Formats: sequence, structure tokens, C-alpha cells
Amino acid sequence: MTARLDPDAVLVAVQFLEQERAKGVRFLRFDPDLAREWEEAAGRLVEGHPIPATPPPPQAALAPAKHSARRSALDALRPKVLACIQCPHLARRRKQVVFGVGNPDAELMFVGEAPGAEEDLQGEPFVGRAGQLLTKVIQAMGMTREEVYIGNVLKCRPDVETPTGNRKPTPAEMATCLPWLREQIKIIAPRVLVALGDTAVKGLCPEIATGITRLRGKWLDFGGTPLMPTFHPAYLLRNPAPAVKRQWWEDMLAVLEKLQRPITEKQRGYFRSVATSRLES
Repeated sequence: MTARLDPDAVLVAVQFLEQERAKGVRFLRFDPDLAREWEEAAGRLVEGHPIPATPPPPQAALAPAKHSARRSALDALRPKVLACIQCPHLARRRKQVVFGVGNPDAELMFVGEAPGAEEDLQGEPFVGRAGQLLTKVIQAMGMTREEVYIGNVLKCRPDVETPTGNRKPTPAEMATCLPWLREQIKIIAPRVLVALGDTAVKGLCPEIATGITRLRGKWLDFGGTPLMPTFHPAYLLRNPAPAVKRQWWEDMLAVLEKLQRPITEKQRGYFRSVATSRLES
């Protein structure tokens, strides 16, 4: 006998899946107990016996991935950040507020200082040359850009007179914007934070006076979350010496160890040789 599916049940399932996809959910977890119930019901259907009750709705059978609640929280926060005008001089000249991008359930979160011209245009952090280098480093760590979360201390591009110029955000600007970043970190709850560059470190931890050259590689604490200070990717573009790259990579190895991620011998050997240039090949 050919098995028949209840058209109403199929329609409900399709509608549910479409709603979840619209929310940005990419993976769904199936409850094992309900899976067995559905399997038994399917068996009875194949044998030609009527199913005594309608199978449970997909909402009960399919549990959204655990990051959906965090995604919803970030989605609720986003319009508040996009509407922020606490720094009128920045709001007047910005093209877009750069909220942040990545996995709401990320174990690892990178924090930069502020958007540049390209980020201001696209509304996404680290999309210029420095961002391309950061993406390569993330990949060398065995992850993808979509797997981590990337944000900035300052979410508006610092106002400048020339369209291509950039300046560092002021302490006052970062202090004004920091609550938004704190809320993001609270929602995402990453296991490790990485501060990219001296300005990002000062924005997150204004009480620290030590420069990034002496501070990098030494674990800090940000509200209970381990924080690794390291060089900004733009610094690596200006100073591409293998020794500097190796310092940056050693910081990333420490991050992988903190996350208890496996590290291959190939990864441990990056930039040990002057001839090695893995991230720009």
C-alpha cells in the first residue's frame, strides 16, 4: 500500500520551516523521543493501519538551534543601535551604523576599534584589506568568518574631513558606545574575546595604560571573559615582517588553546621561518 501524508500536516511543516529560515536559522535539532514516535507512526501507516492521533506539530518535533534565542536578542538590539545619535557629530556624517556580524552563538569574538570608509559603506566590520587579512587568519585557525562574531568598540565611523581618511575614536566616543558592545557580548557570551589593536584594548579596558606591543599575548579579563590583546590586522599590513606575523600568530594559538581546539603541527609552525608567508599566499 502506498503511504499517504496528511496534506495539512505537510503544509504546517513547510510553513514552520519557511518561518525559521526567514529568521536566519540554518540548522534544526530533531528530538530523539519524538523521532521514535514519528517512526512508529510511519510504520503503522505503511502497514495500512490508521494512525490514532495526528502527529505532533513541527514546533514540538523540531527544536530551533540554541543560537536562535541569542539571534532574537541581537535582532531586538540592532534597531536601537542603528537609531543611536548619542554622538551627533558622528551621526551626521556616517553612512551606516556598523552593528556587527557573525554567529550569535560564537565561542570566539573579535573586537576592533571603529569602522573605516569601506565598513561605513557596507555596514559590516572588517571588509577592507585589514578585514581580508583577518578572514585569512580565522581560516588558518580552522574556522570560518561565519563561525565567529566580529564587532567594534565604536559603531560609527569617526568623522573625518576627507572621504578616505581615518582617525582613532576618542576615549569619550568609545565610552559612549561601549554599552552597546557590552550588551552584544552579554548576549553572545563568547568563551574568548580578542581585542584587535591598542585602541580596541583601551576601549574595552580604559584603565589599562600599557601599550599593545608590551601587552599583546597576555591574557586580560573582561567581565569574566578571557580577553586576548593582539595587533590590529592593519598593523600587520604596515609591518609584514615574519617576526611580527609570528607574534600575532602565537596570540591566535593561545586563543585556540583557551578554546580547547585541536592545533596541528602545521599550524604551530606558521611563520617560524622567514620564508613562510601562509596568510598572504
